[in-house]
Amino acid sequence: MEFGLRRRLTAEFVGTALLVIFGTGSVAAALSIDQAGIDYSALGFISLTFGIVVAAVIYGFGAVSGAHINPAVTVTLAVTKRFSWAEVPGYLAAQLAGAVSGSLLVVAMFGAATAQRGETGLTTLAPGVSPAAGVVAEAVGTFLLMFTVMAVAVNPQAPKGWAGLMIGLAVAGAILVVGPLTGGSFNPARTFGPYLTGAVFGAQPPWPELGVYIVGPLAGAILAALVYGVVALRRTELSTSVNAVSE
Repeated sequence: MEFGLRRRLTAEFVGTALLVIFGTGSVAAALSIDQAGIDYSALGFISLTFGIVVAAVIYGFGAVSGAHINPAVTVTLAVTKRFSWAEVPGYLAAQLAGAVSGSLLVVAMFGAATAQRGETGLTTLAPGVSPAAGVVAEAVGTFLLMFTVMAVAVNPQAPKGWAGLMIGLAVAGAILVVGPLTGGSFNPARTFGPYLTGAVFGAQPPWPELGVYIVGPLAGAILAALVYGVVALRRTELSTSVNAVSE
């Protein structure tokens, strides 16, 4: 069933908003309980929350818009000719607007003071992590995310019904590894929303670091799609041809 562009953009807006509300909201919730900071056990629950909401959005909106909810995914699918460049600007605008709206709702729930303290899920580089290292970390995490998207959502031979669960788990696993270094964004919209909202409410987002959360995810996602296309999809096509001949 084909859905109109307006409905697809609405799905991207709502899906990205949900990602930010519950994903970054879990950060605000953890800090509201213990303002000393996020330890690794808390990071585990945060990563699980991100994974759950990603899975829920994919199952809810995957058939409508593809549930990209991430500019890096949208651009990568366009680069690999699996998505129309003509629709990229609309998708990116919907994702960014959804991220900002979701972040505003987090502030509405936890209060302006939470935003002023920068406790609404602002992604920042950890002490001692250089911008270059941050780009690498974000690229590695997004590589896993996009690799999983290619394997369970793009590949026509992927088993049905597993995309949401596996992509959600990939996000959670990547956050567990990269989170201590960069916050584990893998999504320019997820970073931009809290940055803009934080600035509005008097926080001081590290705007110079925003490039890390754009370049890293884009590089990692595009590389993952290209690698998967060369190594796995061609192998799948070859296997299909061999099976057809043997029959």
